Amino acid sequence: MRSPWRRRLALLAVPVLLSGTASPAQAAAPLRNVLMVGNAYAGTVSFIDEQTFANLGSLNVIPDLQQRLDEMNLVERTAYEIVRGQNGDKFVDDMFLSLDGKIMYVSRANLPDVVAIDLVTRRQLWRFKLEGYHADHMAMSPDGTKLIVSDTTVNKAQVIDARTGTEVAEFPTGSYPHANDYSPDGTKLYNSSIGTVSLPRWMEWAKGARQLTVVDPATFKVTRVYNFDHGVRPAVFTADNKTMYAQLSYLNGFVEYDLVAGRIVRTVEMPYGSDGASIHPDDYPGNSAHHGMAMSGDSAKLCVAGTIDDYAAIVSRPGLTTDRIIPLGDIPYWSQTSADGRYCYVSLSGEDEVAVISYATAQVVARVPVGDFPQRERNGKAAPEALAALDAAAG
Repeated sequence: MRSPWRRRLALLAVPVLLSGTASPAQAAAPLRNVLMVGNAYAGTVSFIDEQTFANLGSLNVIPDLQQRLDEMNLVERTAYEIVRGQNGDKFVDDMFLSLDGKIMYVSRANLPDVVAIDLVTRRQLWRFKLEGYHADHMAMSPDGTKLIVSDTTVNKAQVIDARTGTEVAEFPTGSYPHANDYSPDGTKLYNSSIGTVSLPRWMEWAKGARQLTVVDPATFKVTRVYNFDHGVRPAVFTADNKTMYAQLSYLNGFVEYDLVAGRIVRTVEMPYGSDGASIHPDDYPGNSAHHGMAMSGDSAKLCVAGTIDDYAAIVSRPGLTTDRIIPLGDIPYWSQTSADGRYCYVSLSGEDEVAVISYATAQVVARVPVGDFPQRERNGKAAPEALAALDAAAG
């Protein structure tokens, strides 16, 4: 006999009829917590089980690559080749899952566009072509209805209706907008800009506005701007909306930033790795010495990716003391906290792997092979039928 608690959970997972009773025909299998990993060079997204850390398979998100290249006019193709020369063949920048776990939204960096893909049928539901020539980080609204994507070469972010793939709003940003992050309570939207990364370090003054732009997510109107001397890289925000921890261009470490007063409170300089100190700043990937910042579920720990130093670090709040430096391998490039808040996932772009680190012990508990040049990682809940349709290969 089915236990009462299991039955209650099942009823919560299905739609309810007007009579207030659930139909057995409507019952659906529960969604599965997964980590999505965007493999930038491969043009695929890997799915990792958040319970077992097994690679469940992958999805090719550029099956239409040749078609898109053929459709480009001379200006678009020239811009594509310029961006490609600077960044390589980066086809996946960011991705999110719909709340029903069946549709993937992907910003395809070099193409440049955002597409919605039915994970079961592999059908492209819509495609939104950006105004500029490079699609960067995205955010998805908490209710799953809107996608915000940085349109880096035109200094703005565009807001897309997730159902129709049409633009519903846009807002101005600093130069070369990068990350988009909702505050933990969903009342604010943050966009960070990094400036023109193709210029050398000595020309920081010419890289444009490097800023954190605060936006009202109900109206998409800018409510505040914080200016920085360096580009704002990955960041995390505390639940009270008072503090940001952020990596900055060229900084081998991170800052603690007071969002009320609008000033840096502390700068934490991390040690260089064996080769990090010898790398010229103009050779840092996209100007970033460190690129990857996450916070544990209890907000007690930070997980810092030391990109040029080939390590990750677990740092304790509020003292910002380092628990442990963890050697990982080539190009740690993003950090993401697991859905249960216990683990930090660090993508290793040069190793084609994801390292799983325990916040509690600061130890690596798993290393998961993925595709070519993994970068962005995002949590999601996937439908069983969507996972069943993935390619079995590890990429």
